[in-house]
This record gives sequence, C-alpha cells and structure tokens, in this order.
Amino acid sequence: MALWVVLAEYQDWRLIISARQLDALDFRAAYRLVYDALAPAGFTPRNTPPIMILPMTDPFIKQVRRLYGKSKGVEGMNIGLQLIGDRFVEDGYLYRISSRRLSPATIPQSAGKS
Repeated sequence: MALWVVLAEYQDWRLIISARQLDALDFRAAYRLVYDALAPAGFTPRNTPPIMILPMTDPFIKQVRRLYGKSKGVEGMNIGLQLIGDRFVEDGYLYRISSRRLSPATIPQSAGKS
C-alpha cells in the first residue's frame, strides 16, 4: 500500500508505504530497499520527500485497508479530514491498495542484510 498524506502531527506531505515484504525486513533494510528503488530516478535520501514505512499491523494501515480496500485493487483516491486509526489525515491521496503480493524476485538479495 502507498499513499501521500498530510498528517496533523507533521503538517507536511509524507509518503506512507506498507507491505508484508517490508515487514519481513529490519528497519534499516526496509528503508534501504525503498531508497535503492528510488535512486535510479535520481532521488537520494537528501532530496526525497519524507517517507514513513509502517508495519501492516499498524492501526492506521489496518483502518485504511478496512475503509478503502474492499475491492481487489484501489488506485487513485482522495482522502482527508478524517481520523483513520490513530492518526488524523488532513489531506491525502491513496495511491494504491492491492492484495497482490510482489514476487520474491522483486526484492534484491542484499535487502535483508545489514
């Protein structure tokens, strides 16, 4: 799942990403995997907007999935001005919710190593 949101606690746009594949990695490896995926497009940790990786068990993620994940895939939906889980979303764009799992081949072998 991926969404852009302005959360009341931060007051700026953040990309929130959540995936079972990221849950399987430790904190640093998950962020390294995301930054490594962004690097070919010219994004570095310095020039990348704030990113939050949340576990699939996070109350916010669980509630987003409950509210918007009724179909097999949701893409491109505006959300906002509501309490979702334990966070107030002032504005947001739900990029994607999918029940489809990525194949293990899409995760580099070095991703889980520190």
